[in-house]
Amino acid sequence: MWPRTTSELSDEALVRSFLRSRDERSFRALYRRHTAMMLRVAHKFCGRERDSVEDVIQEAWVRATRNLPGFEWRSSLSSWLCGIVINVAREGRRAGPQDQGLDRVYDDEEAAELWADPVDSLALSEAIARLPDGYRSIVALHDVAGFTHAEIPTILWIEPGTSKIQLARGRRKLRDLLGRAQGDKS
Repeated sequence: MWPRTTSELSDEALVRSFLRSRDERSFRALYRRHTAMMLRVAHKFCGRERDSVEDVIQEAWVRATRNLPGFEWRSSLSSWLCGIVINVAREGRRAGPQDQGLDRVYDDEEAAELWADPVDSLALSEAIARLPDGYRSIVALHDVAGFTHAEIPTILWIEPGTSKIQLARGRRKLRDLLGRAQGDKS
């Protein structure tokens, strides 16, 4: 039996429908399903600049739409879309200086404790902004978007073990940066 609404269809069925007839309902369903996660990831790269985040999301969807016919389903659609978001955001960062402040990290107990205090959350935002791109990418994908170490390699085209190593190093670097920031206050 065919589902009554597009929300009941799988990503693959929605993509097939969209590609077959450029069905607007299918695209809207995909957009509603994945944009919130894409926004969280873009936010970590663009900071507080709402226009930059919106530009990244718009360009990511344009690229995704253009490249959907070649998507081979070796990863989830959300993983693939996140990879596009990260690439677009990185290109934007290289194109010119932008506010790199970050204001939220999700799903990590250490970070959750830090975010409880607005002064500490500002220090965490600044520390994340100072991370090298590789560390920032893994932290954003794992701690913000909730991707697993099995999914991250398909997004970033890295070896599976690299995700765990980069996350550990990124968190270590964050602790170091936060320790220095705390030392500067004393």
